[in-house]
Amino acid sequence: MSIVIMILLLSFLVLVHEAGHFFAARALKIKVSKFGFGLPIGPTLWSKKIGDVEVLIHAFLLGGYVSFPDDEKDCDIPVDSQERFINRPVWQRMIVISAGVIANIITAFVFVLLTAFVWGKLPSGQYEVYINKIAAAKGQSVWDSGIQSGDRVLKINGSDIKSSYALTIYSKNSKQNDGKVDKDLVAKNLDSLKKLNPKIEENDLIKENTIVLLPEKQDEAALHIDDEILKGYALYKDNQESLSDKQIKLRDAILEKKEYISDGKFTLNDIAYALSDGKRPVNITVLREGKLVELKPIYPNKDGLIGIMIEAKEVLMPTKTIPQAINGTFKYLWEQTYMLVYGLWQLFTGKIPIKDLHGIVVITKVGGDVIQNSGFFSGLLLTAMISLDLALVNFLPIPALDGGHFMFLLIEKLRGKPVDEEAINKVSSVFFILLIIFMIFVVFNDIYALVLHKL
Repeated sequence: MSIVIMILLLSFLVLVHEAGHFFAARALKIKVSKFGFGLPIGPTLWSKKIGDVEVLIHAFLLGGYVSFPDDEKDCDIPVDSQERFINRPVWQRMIVISAGVIANIITAFVFVLLTAFVWGKLPSGQYEVYINKIAAAKGQSVWDSGIQSGDRVLKINGSDIKSSYALTIYSKNSKQNDGKVDKDLVAKNLDSLKKLNPKIEENDLIKENTIVLLPEKQDEAALHIDDEILKGYALYKDNQESLSDKQIKLRDAILEKKEYISDGKFTLNDIAYALSDGKRPVNITVLREGKLVELKPIYPNKDGLIGIMIEAKEVLMPTKTIPQAINGTFKYLWEQTYMLVYGLWQLFTGKIPIKDLHGIVVITKVGGDVIQNSGFFSGLLLTAMISLDLALVNFLPIPALDGGHFMFLLIEKLRGKPVDEEAINKVSSVFFILLIIFMIFVVFNDIYALVLHKL
């Protein structure tokens, strides 16, 4: 039932978008010939003439459209008629083209405001993270850190913690012996090695059976991860160097040793790299009984685990009064819009791989899970965010989308004459085909991720 509810909500968003175009055209007395739910690919499931508009439901349900007489070759409306879309002033056509986006934005606002009034609260996007219990085996560093159940995590390596998975991000990227090293630590270890072994050249293979004195092994530097990554807006990418397979074997051979007997296969430089891959501390500051407590460093294991179970409580904004509801709605929508715009930027700049892009199938599955696990209002808020996303994506200046049509109208306004219609149709047709291919790819990506239980 929760998935059915999510499908109905998503279908409603498509209808709202197309209804925006439809009613804007009708208000300006521009004739609309067709109102389609789904895209005209494959069979038409249902059609009926309602007044002077043909309403259609297509088998390919991913989308919708509003069609004008200008799109039909056998239209009997005079070429110079003001009922035709093409004969209207540019500003009127701009209104009709952007009306779908505006309808989606209004819908998002109404959904969030309705949730604020009825539910009496809205998510802030921020979390308070508490230590539930220690789940590590005895002897691991977490037991010596001084951490206690009930501690609230305030900072990790200097970063303010306001997300439920910040600790996981820090822990996973600070795993022990991960095969990566910091250049600064390599240089420091190389300098120590040269001082302890002044007769050995750093880049020459060390003669077999030569005893190499090793400096005391030092921790890798604690990571500092940007807030955008901790919030989930971007993926973490390190600037470390990877060890070679030979250097990894050397690393394992000299663990906890004070000297190394050369086998004639390595240089001082190799040893410096091997020494530099070890433990990386996670420094946590907690709030305990109203006081700040700096814990002793915790060292994740080779799997990036530190052995702590946490409990995250989302901070909710109270919206029980009219001013609180309105202010909370604007704040919530602003933060969601920022997140969506930032996500699109990350996608277009290649910082988010296309394999991580998902569409309608995953949205329906995740939305159904949200409704089932967190309630209808959480699903309604997710639908509001999807409505915002539809508005943003549709208004991108890409031919075949509303933003592309708006772009051509803007060019027409600046030039003082229309862009060649045949050229527009050719470009739009190419991008429409690319759009369909892209949608099919995203659906395949969704199904692949769900079958392999990646989501």
